[in-house]
Amino acid sequence: MRRLRIVFGLFLLLSFPTSALSYPSVAESRLPHFYDITQDLLTRADELYQKQNYSEALKIYLQLLEEGKIEKSQLYKKIALGYAGLENTEKSVVFLEKYLFEEFNTALFLNEGFDSIKHTDEFATLEEKYTTNINVWSFILLYIALIGFYITIVLNLNKNIDKLARVLISGFILVHSIFILHWFFFATNYQFQFPHTHLMSSPFALLFGPLLYFYYKRITRQYQFKPKDLLHLVPTVLLLTYLLPVYALSAPDKLDVILGNVAVEEAYGNYNLLIISSTKLISLIGYGYFIRKLYLESSKTKELSKNNKLWQKNIYRIHFMYIFTYAFYFFFVNYNINSGILLNLQIISMTLMVLYVGYSANVQPNVFNGLYALNDQLFFKYKNSGLTESLSEELKSNLVKLFDEHKVYKENDISLEILAERLNTTRHNTSQVINEHFKMNFHELINSYRIHEAKQILDTDYLKNLNIIDIAYEVGYNNKVTFNKAFKKDTDLTPTEYQKKTLRNSLKTSVSST
Repeated sequence: MRRLRIVFGLFLLLSFPTSALSYPSVAESRLPHFYDITQDLLTRADELYQKQNYSEALKIYLQLLEEGKIEKSQLYKKIALGYAGLENTEKSVVFLEKYLFEEFNTALFLNEGFDSIKHTDEFATLEEKYTTNINVWSFILLYIALIGFYITIVLNLNKNIDKLARVLISGFILVHSIFILHWFFFATNYQFQFPHTHLMSSPFALLFGPLLYFYYKRITRQYQFKPKDLLHLVPTVLLLTYLLPVYALSAPDKLDVILGNVAVEEAYGNYNLLIISSTKLISLIGYGYFIRKLYLESSKTKELSKNNKLWQKNIYRIHFMYIFTYAFYFFFVNYNINSGILLNLQIISMTLMVLYVGYSANVQPNVFNGLYALNDQLFFKYKNSGLTESLSEELKSNLVKLFDEHKVYKENDISLEILAERLNTTRHNTSQVINEHFKMNFHELINSYRIHEAKQILDTDYLKNLNIIDIAYEVGYNNKVTFNKAFKKDTDLTPTEYQKKTLRNSLKTSVSST
C-alpha cells in the first residue's frame, strides 16, 4: 500500500508543470498594496483639504511629493491651493509657479481657492508675469506694427519710387515692424501662448544697418549694386544658422526656454541673447558711421530739394536715437541695472520711424528717391537724351526771354506743350531744360513767376485797392483757392496775411521817416 502511494505521488508530479504550482514573489505580492496606499493617501489628503484642514492635507501632499510616486504638476497645484488656504502667500506663490513650469495653464489663477491671497502683491505680481494682459500701450504697439506691414506693401506698390530704393526702405520698415510685433507678444505675455514667437525678430537684428546704409547710398550716390554687396548679408546668414537649433525646438521645449528651464536654457538661451545683442550693437555702430558720412555728404548737395533734405535728416536722427538708446540698454542689461525706460525708448524710436515713413509715403512719396528724384522728375531719364549742351543753353535763354519779357506765365492756359511749341522744340527737351537749369518742374516754374509778380503787386498796393481775386487773375490763376495755396507754399502766408504785413511795414517806415 505504501508503495502504491509513492507511485501515485510521482505520477502527479510528472503530470503537472511546475509553473502551475509556483507562488508569486514577495515584490509582486506587495506592488498592488503600495499603489493602493499612495492613492489612499492622496484621497485622504483631498478629503482633508475639502474639510479645510489644510495643515494636515499639506503634510500628506508634501510626503507624496517627496516619494515621487504621483505626477508633480498635480501635487504642486494642490500644495499651492493648500498654502493659499492657510493664507501663506509666499509658499503658495512658489508652488503655483512650479506648477506653471510643469504644466503651463494660467486658468489656475482663477481658481476660487486663491481668493484669500489674490489681494496680495506677491500673487498679483506672479499673475501679471504669466497671464495675458493687453493695455493701451501694447495695443498701440500692435497697431503700429500692422501699420508698418501695410506701409511695406504700399511702398513696394508705388512704381514712382526707384525700385531698389523702395525695396531697401520697405525692408527697413518691415524689420522695425517685426521687432515691434515681437515686443507686443513679449509685453502682453502672449509669448507663453505662442512659444514659436520666441526670438522671432532675432534673425533680422543685423539688417538695420545694411538696409539703411544701402538705401542712403542708393539715393545719395545713385549707387548700382554689385554681387560682392551680398557679403553684407553674411552676418545675418551666420546668425540664422546659429539660431537654427532654437527654431527647431518643439513648442513645449521653447516654452521651457521662455519659462527658464535651466537645462534647455543653458543649451540655447542666455548666451544666445548676449551674442545677438552684442553683435547687433557692433553692427549698428559700424553701419551708423558710414550712414553718417553719406548723410553729411548728401546734406551739402545743392541738387536736393528742401523736402528731400528734411526727409534724410529726420530718418538719420530717428535711427541714431535708436542706436543710442540700444547702446545704453545693452550696457545697463549687462551690468544688471534696471533698464525699463531705455527699453521703452527703443520701442518709441522704432515706432517713430514707422510712423514717419508712413506719413511720408502718403504725403510726399517723391522724397524716397533722393537724387533719383527732383520734384517728381527723374534725373536719369535724360541720360540718353539727344539734347546737346549748346542747344540746352540756347533753349534756356529763349525760355527766360519768354518768361521775363513776354510773361507767358500770365496766360491761364499755359502748358508744357504750348511752351515747347513757343520754343520750337519737343516737350521732352523743354522739360529737361527746366529741370536741369531751374532745378524744378514746369508747374513750379510757372508758380514761382506768378507768385513773384503777385508779391510785387501787393508790395505796391499800400491802400489795398485791389482784391485778392483780381491779383490772382492778373498773374495767371483761374481761381482764388489755387492762388492762395501756391502763395502760402512759397511765403508761409496767405495773400491777405501778406498784404496786412506789407501794410504794417509801410506804416512803420512812414512813422520812422517822419
